[in-house]
Amino acid sequence: MRSALFALLVVSTSFAATAAPRTLEEEAAHLRDSVLERNHAWDIVESLTTETGPRLAGSPAEANARQWAVKKLTALGFKNVRIETFDVPGWERGTEKAYITTPFPQALKLAALGFSGATPEQGIEAEVVPFSSLEEMEAAPDKAIKGKIVFITHRMPRMQDLSANYVKLNPIRTAAPSIAASKGAAAIIIRSLGTDHHRNPHTGGTVWAAGVTPIPAAALALPDSDQLERVLSRGKPVRIKLRLTPRSLGTLQSGNVIAEIPGTDPSLGLVLAGGHLDSWDLATGAIDDGAGVALTTAAAKAILDSGKRPRRTIRIVWFGSEEIGIYGARAYAAKYGDVPHALVGESDLGAGRILKLSSKVNPEDLGTIKSMLRVLAPLGVMTGDNNGDPAPDVIPLVELGVPLIAPFQDGLDYFDLHHTPDDTLDKINKDALTQNTATWAVILWIAANADSTFARLPLQPSH
Repeated sequence: MRSALFALLVVSTSFAATAAPRTLEEEAAHLRDSVLERNHAWDIVESLTTETGPRLAGSPAEANARQWAVKKLTALGFKNVRIETFDVPGWERGTEKAYITTPFPQALKLAALGFSGATPEQGIEAEVVPFSSLEEMEAAPDKAIKGKIVFITHRMPRMQDLSANYVKLNPIRTAAPSIAASKGAAAIIIRSLGTDHHRNPHTGGTVWAAGVTPIPAAALALPDSDQLERVLSRGKPVRIKLRLTPRSLGTLQSGNVIAEIPGTDPSLGLVLAGGHLDSWDLATGAIDDGAGVALTTAAAKAILDSGKRPRRTIRIVWFGSEEIGIYGARAYAAKYGDVPHALVGESDLGAGRILKLSSKVNPEDLGTIKSMLRVLAPLGVMTGDNNGDPAPDVIPLVELGVPLIAPFQDGLDYFDLHHTPDDTLDKINKDALTQNTATWAVILWIAANADSTFARLPLQPSH
């Protein structure tokens, strides 16, 4: 049965049945329509989340997922399927408990941040000192923080634009724990970086500055953060007993999984797309980022099924260990940074519909982006700008000047699920997943066959 999206378009004939050679845009339109009629993305993400489960970076589960990925990509018909390994720091979560002891005793729901320090086995108990922002905490005198549990009470607005939301608030999770530790805090808890109203804390990594000893660091579920703020508003000293028992595991192995559709003219460079294979350990990572690896791979699978070879090689990369610091991305760039890449992009914002198409290419290549947009218009994809933001795993390549394609997704609900126990398969909207996959199929086919040179841009500022 055809999807609702497909019914909106004029039904096309097959790739093979044609009386005259098709233009590149006509070929892309047929690919688009083929995805709308038969999309492999759901099958891939269903298999990934069911058969591998959560995939914490460096863990045996992530290693099992790499082996699963090789079998899956080979069975789908890709060539040169391989694993390329690298080392990462290992970490595991342990026990997580928090309890307001005074003035109104009650339990709180929280999750340790990645690479959090641990409490003693019996836990710690200390007074809570709240701050509305990272900046307010930084400005506070050390004596106001020393020996206390810091609580940062920011608010994350619900937005479609990732750069105006998560990126700006991310230092509250990544940097605040280290700053609090340097000021003598006993521990830190933050309001989760999320937009939901469920008792599901949002985990995520934190970064400790050189010479700083990690302290216990955790994110509170949003309703529990609201509750703690209400308790604090009563004007009485608030004390929390906290028990976190994460531990570091030393150096472990992770890896990228790579698969290709070999092009007829490899000298034209690679077109790269993909997502990251690892997930946090609280759920199966369907949204972050099972959907991303599935839909970009399904887009390339549509090209395989067409029977037509692209001019440029299309490379699918399932990056490892993104969540703990884009280790796979940096390993890939270190190995392949000098290899010609014509255009790169990553899907790492769930399975929401693509609303517009942005890029970062030389002006002379904008005609190719416009060609993509003409084919994508029936899918409701609008014109973006030529200052697109790279998803995490292609940042190292974009910093080297590699041209970027940056589809802008509807992320309005993404941070209801991001890094939570709720990131499960049932949250994926199949119609949105199909629109997303069809968009990537058009991008890959036109990018792999366009006459554009896709020359490198000047080196980009480091992130």
